[in-house]
Amino acid sequence: MKILIIENEIYLAQSIATRLTEIGHVCDICTSDREAMGYDKSYDVVLLSTMINSTDLIPVIKKYNYAIVILMVASINYNTVAKPLSAGAKDYIIKPFMIEELIKKINHYKDHERLKKQNEAFKKYLDYTFCSDVKDFDFSKIKLPVFVLTSSQKNADAFAYAYAKNKNTHFTFIDISDPEGIDDIKSAQEDDILYIVGFESLKKFQLEDFYSAVYKKEAIIFIENEIKDPRYEVIEFKIKNDFLSQGEILTIDDYVKYIVINYQYKYPDTELSKKLGISRKSLWEKRKKYDIIKKK
Repeated sequence: MKILIIENEIYLAQSIATRLTEIGHVCDICTSDREAMGYDKSYDVVLLSTMINSTDLIPVIKKYNYAIVILMVASINYNTVAKPLSAGAKDYIIKPFMIEELIKKINHYKDHERLKKQNEAFKKYLDYTFCSDVKDFDFSKIKLPVFVLTSSQKNADAFAYAYAKNKNTHFTFIDISDPEGIDDIKSAQEDDILYIVGFESLKKFQLEDFYSAVYKKEAIIFIENEIKDPRYEVIEFKIKNDFLSQGEILTIDDYVKYIVINYQYKYPDTELSKKLGISRKSLWEKRKKYDIIKKK
């Protein structure tokens, strides 16, 4: 990362720059706010001493408001901490400090910014992918737990995402074909929104445990096929963006993989392989090839 060190104690500034350079950062040093204000370069991190020859740090913070500004303070008061933080500085560190402590703060905010950008990108992608599919759905009428019956998990994904967005929260994804799945439901808080897949993998003797676990939980349960005597409302969700219904041409491998993943619990292996026009041995080989695990 590119780091600007604004510090009038030149020995301290050089010590910080040397250590940060050793671990791969590129550092510039300036000794006054006036010098810092004259820089045209962009930086990822700005280390700003509150002891520079200035009575007001705010212009410097405003100039570098796109960067991670960390204050280096000798004492804590309104002008050195509270006011700069309210102006956009991210954090502060008290002098004297260990350089490793400063590096931890830099890494923390670096990770934070990376995850923030990643999260924003995911949200934009999910909005683009899903929200047009459910824009007319009235989520205020839904009482959880609820089963979502649809031909494709992608449709249920869209439903769960849009529901959570409508409630201004997020959901926890749980695959109950996983041995830990039902325990994950039990350990969830009552107000957590759960998006549950893998219902068709449950054996009859597991159903009671599942229903007990999901009781009073905010759960959206994806099912691909109609079930006998469902204990909760079933919403049949039909949308048009199933890639098979859109006429998209798939490779043979992609088609077989899609069919195996989406229908392996609906049909026994003998019937599934027959529908695909392959042998049971070939079906087993394709599961191995595509790393598809069928829970028993």
